[in-house]
Amino acid sequence: MRQRMKTRDAMVLNDWHLARMIEHTNLRPEATEGQIVRLCQEGREFGFVTVVVNPAYVELASSQLAGSEVKVAAVVGFPLGATLASVKRFEAGEVLKLGAREIDMVLNVGALKSGKREFVQSEIQSLAEMTHERGGLLKVILETGLLTDDEKKLACELSVRAGADFVKTSTGFLGGGATVDDVRLMRQIVGPSIGVKASGGIRTAGDAKAMIAAGANRIGTSSGVKIIEELREALQTTR
Repeated sequence: MRQRMKTRDAMVLNDWHLARMIEHTNLRPEATEGQIVRLCQEGREFGFVTVVVNPAYVELASSQLAGSEVKVAAVVGFPLGATLASVKRFEAGEVLKLGAREIDMVLNVGALKSGKREFVQSEIQSLAEMTHERGGLLKVILETGLLTDDEKKLACELSVRAGADFVKTSTGFLGGGATVDDVRLMRQIVGPSIGVKASGGIRTAGDAKAMIAAGANRIGTSSGVKIIEELREALQTTR
């Protein structure tokens, strides 16, 4: 375990490797077209793995990133997760048509807490199957700040059974962002089979490295540029 953590830490000291784990995000309701264009420019410049936008900006982001390796990710059922399952499916289908290649769907937290396991798994599976048919990836936002540890475990297990590609900590909109303990727990439950995305309150290179050491292989943040610049500065001072 110690050796594995040392290897991960060495890896994130390389700014290119870290950039390829970062999902550069702007989901603010007041985000303007100009800000989304800038987000995409930064995505290209720094080589982030995705930019994450609200559905209304998927077409714009897709046009800005055409021909680049940076993918467009869109949120679905955001930020509450309480949308009808049919509406989540429709929304996912529309953003995939517009160029999204990754979908971050919000789990129906109320259904999970009500013990509706089959419903929760079916909803995730429906979106996973459609997303995979179109060559995309599905991430399930658990909103860990609202869940007990047992509920986090159950949400992870249902996501794996449903065919999700990632489990994700939180939206960042309802309080209780990513924690090292939650990321470690999520990785323990899903094993190596699917990804773990840490999101919510990650603002520094130290935050990102701690999440990766705990088991995350994607970092969702609106501070991606700051994190990479901070890491580059630290590397320069140690040379």
